[in-house]
Amino acid sequence: MTSPGVAASLAAALLGLASLPGLAAAPSYGGELQGFDYPHPRLAHAFESQGQALSMAYMDVRPDGPGNGRTAVLLHGKNFCSATWEDTIRALVEAGWRVVAPDQIGFCGSTKPRGYQFSFAQLAANTRGLLEALDVAHPVLIGHSMGGMLATRYALQYPDEVARLVLVNPIGLEDWQAEGVPYASIDTLVRNERTTTFDSIKAYQRTFYYDGRWATRYDRWVGMLAGMYAGPDGEIVAWNQAKTSDMVFTQPVVHEFPRLRVPTLLMIGGKDRTAPGANRAPADVAARLGDYPVLGRRAAEAIPDARLVEFPTLGHSPQVESPDVFHAALLEHL
Repeated sequence: MTSPGVAASLAAALLGLASLPGLAAAPSYGGELQGFDYPHPRLAHAFESQGQALSMAYMDVRPDGPGNGRTAVLLHGKNFCSATWEDTIRALVEAGWRVVAPDQIGFCGSTKPRGYQFSFAQLAANTRGLLEALDVAHPVLIGHSMGGMLATRYALQYPDEVARLVLVNPIGLEDWQAEGVPYASIDTLVRNERTTTFDSIKAYQRTFYYDGRWATRYDRWVGMLAGMYAGPDGEIVAWNQAKTSDMVFTQPVVHEFPRLRVPTLLMIGGKDRTAPGANRAPADVAARLGDYPVLGRRAAEAIPDARLVEFPTLGHSPQVESPDVFHAALLEHL
């Protein structure tokens, strides 16, 4: 039996540990983010794909009054969810926009299938089906991180159905495999995904997304992801994350930038150094990857009708890191 004095000392020590940054217990959420509070009502689009019934979570937020008659579709990144667009949704709706923000299949509040052929073309088709069901025509697509790759594929696949493309620190501005990053099998990726914790997500994002800086308000978004790994469905979450990592690595869009036929706005945080797979690349290869100032300018030259907005002091998620600065620029250019 532990004496009351020892028990009190242990309790105090554990309380002190829990108060340290990054050591607080991660929340636990279901595999479709059950238990996480979305900033707006979470709706569900049911459809069939690849022989199975799926559900695509989304938010559909409309302005008070008539609005401006325009719709923005927000496409999340791989380490993000539609909820991460919370501040952007608010800024756009206040400016009169209707905003549709889905969670892609395999991510966040949507179905996580055991067997699914993930491709950007398939995710684009899924998104198009959602927009048709919502009677949304000619939206502005705003894609962040992996969502930038998806938005690019969507615009290439359905060029007459996109009013404008906005790419916010999109990954895929370089072809990592062609640059010399070795391939990792899905089995290897799954093993790596199963080691994911709140602390590992936070350490990665602090290093590559925020130039070594951190604000406590980012913890909500780390907990959103970590909670799915820590929850009862962590295994299927890891499986889907591994398969979508394979998709990101093996399906580059950068070579097709010259084929884009819609006006494109590139919004680039200059402190970003995101480069999927760099951790398994030779040192000389890793050192040259993820140079967003260079990559953003190169992309602006490759895309026929592109405009570049740079945020030299911001990182991978300018809409999260400095929402006022980012949204002022976004609304000005829209």
